Amino acid sequence: MENGVEILLVEDAPADAELTLRELRRNNLANHVHVAEDGVDALDFIFCRGPFAARSFAAPPRLILLDLKLPRVSGIEVLRAIREDPRTKPIPVVIMTSSKEQRDLVEGYKLGVNAYIQKPVDFEEFRKVIQGVGMFWLVVNQPPPREMFTGQS
Repeated sequence: MENGVEILLVEDAPADAELTLRELRRNNLANHVHVAEDGVDALDFIFCRGPFAARSFAAPPRLILLDLKLPRVSGIEVLRAIREDPRTKPIPVVIMTSSKEQRDLVEGYKLGVNAYIQKPVDFEEFRKVIQGVGMFWLVVNQPPPREMFTGQS
C-alpha cells in the first residue's frame, strides 16, 4: 500500500483494539493500522483534516473496522459521513460492535455498511472473527480502484 493505511480501526475499548491488532498482525493481514479511539478522531483521519491534514484522499484505508458505541461522535454518524461523501463512499466499512440492538443493524445497512458483525464475547471466537474479516477484506476481496477516490478515470 505504499506506506498507506490498510485498516482504520475505530475502537474505544483498549482491550478490543489490542486483541484486534494482535490477531491481524499474527496472521500477517495488516502492516499499517491506524487506531481512532473516538468518532471525531476517525472523521479527522478519514477526511484528512486537523492532525491528519497532510494525508491524501488518494490513499484511503483499504478497510474501516467501525465500532458503534463511540465517545463524541457515534459510529452511525461516522458511517453516515463516509457514505455521504463521494471521496470516501467506496471505502469498505465493517461494523464490529457488541450492540445487540436490531435498530443498529438496520440503520447500518440502510447507510450502506458492507458487513455487520456482533463481537463475540469468547476470546477464541473473537480471534477467529478477526482472522476471517482480515482474510476476506484484505486478501480475497478486490478493493475499489484508486481512481474512485481521486475522481480520475
